[in-house]
Amino acid sequence: MKHEAFLRTHPVFTSKEFEHYLYSRGVAKRTREALIRYYCQTGRIARVKRGLFVTVPAGFDPEIFEADPFLLASRLTPDAVLSYHTALEFYGNAYSVRNVFVYSAARPAEPLSFHGRLFRGARFPSVLKKRGKEHFGVHNAESSGANLRVTDLERTMVDTLDRPYLSGSWEEIWRSLESIAFFNIENILEYVFMLGNATTSAKVGFFLEQHRNELMVEDSHLKQLMKLRPRSPHYLSRSRRESGRFVPEWNLVVPVEVLERSWMEVL
Repeated sequence: MKHEAFLRTHPVFTSKEFEHYLYSRGVAKRTREALIRYYCQTGRIARVKRGLFVTVPAGFDPEIFEADPFLLASRLTPDAVLSYHTALEFYGNAYSVRNVFVYSAARPAEPLSFHGRLFRGARFPSVLKKRGKEHFGVHNAESSGANLRVTDLERTMVDTLDRPYLSGSWEEIWRSLESIAFFNIENILEYVFMLGNATTSAKVGFFLEQHRNELMVEDSHLKQLMKLRPRSPHYLSRSRRESGRFVPEWNLVVPVEVLERSWMEVL
């Protein structure tokens, strides 16, 4: 096929990217539009949504072919960044594999279901947008030979505790974060201070204190976070408001399973 080189190097692509490629090779506009229709009809590409396609390898059924979900999530908006549980999964630190893939963006697209997987966008924290820091703690990475953006482990840790509903149960969150052997604590603190959220500061502080030996957390780190903790008791998750024990050092009501890490018990 004349344009096989493009398809081999673009497992996920937009119609604009393909049209630009064809334009650079002198292909007329009418022919460019016809080529996209042709490749869809022959099953060489599959339409994800308007303007977004995945390349289907020869011999695969476009109706059931599973495209790289990380790469697909990263292309749902021009500024998409893999985040929350999806970032943990990308790094190999998620305790469980999910069929929900989350990305952050200034204006996320509507939730999308594609071949049994749900792709869901979350807005960048408003404070980051105000400061022009949406990409603080964001790394460039590669998947299926193509580039994408993903939050680093430090931002992922804080984001996950900040919006736990995007990452699953507390056991899922704790087990996932506990699988990470090293954090740059200074980077965590910088991001927490940037967010300026008292509850999030307390949750991060509580997690770091609970794992202070493994993560080499110093007293000075915890003291800085304590200065930002809420003045009155807050639940670990506002939306869940689960019963638990009050941890006065952080003004948090923490579910017993998290406080005691009951999933660690040997059955």
